[in-house]
This record gives sequence, C-alpha cells and structure tokens, in this order.
Amino acid sequence: MYILERQQRVTASVEQAWAFLQNPANLDRITPLDLQFRIVTDVPAIMYNGLIVEYRITIPLMGTHTWVTEIKHIREGLSFVDEQRLGPYRFWYHYHAIRQENDGVLLIDQVFYQPPFGLLGQLLHRFYIRRTLERIFEYRRQRLNEFLSEPSTAG
Repeated sequence: MYILERQQRVTASVEQAWAFLQNPANLDRITPLDLQFRIVTDVPAIMYNGLIVEYRITIPLMGTHTWVTEIKHIREGLSFVDEQRLGPYRFWYHYHAIRQENDGVLLIDQVFYQPPFGLLGQLLHRFYIRRTLERIFEYRRQRLNEFLSEPSTAG
C-alpha cells in the first residue's frame, strides 16, 4: 500500500473552499488536460453520501480507463472520501479535508492506493505511477490556488 499526502494553504474561506470541492464537476477543472478526463454520469451540483460517479480518463502509456468512485464519509464543511469502485488501481481511497488555520485555510489530501499488476505494478510505481500522481497533484495545487486564493498584492 502506498500513501500520497499533500497540504496546501489557500486564502479562500472554509465556506468558499467547501463550495468548490463539494461540486463533483469541479474535478474536471483541476485535472491535467492530457488525461482527457471527463465525467460520464450526470452529477448534482452538491455531492452526497453514496454518490456514484463514473469517469473516463486516459493515462499516458496505460490507455483509457473507466473509473467509478463512490463519495462517502462526508462531514459537511470538513472532509469527505472518494473511493474507487472500478478503475485502474487495485485500491484507491482519497481523503479530502479542509481545516481553518490562523493564516488561511489548509486543504489536505491523503491518498491510500495500490497499483494493479502485483510485482510489475510495484516496478511501474517506482518508475512511472508515483511520478504521474505527483504531476497530477502538482497541477491540482496550481489550479486550486487559482480558484481559491487571491492574487498576491505584494510588490
């Protein structure tokens, strides 16, 4: 099992950050274009426990995949989980949290995952999968900063 953890401060309020994250359609806005990510199912503007969302995603060198996740463990304004039901990983559990701090709002991501293909998957993880996930989450960081932080006024 592997873990990817990221934290990011934004200047938006908790309410603004939650409003953005609770809309499943916004996932498309924070996913790199080369993944050709698209939501297949109709999604509501506000997620709810048990929401099943189907996506199509193209992973470079690995092809196009159907990815089905379930939204669960929602704690309004605080956290939620998206858990893979069908997709490219053997296991995927992504915990999202929002925490108010003195100097802004902290966005927290913890992804617990296991690649497919057993030993081959471990090798692929070392040379490809981890780097790809880091690139995706760096893109997410940049996009979330655009949507949830004010431009700096420092000269």
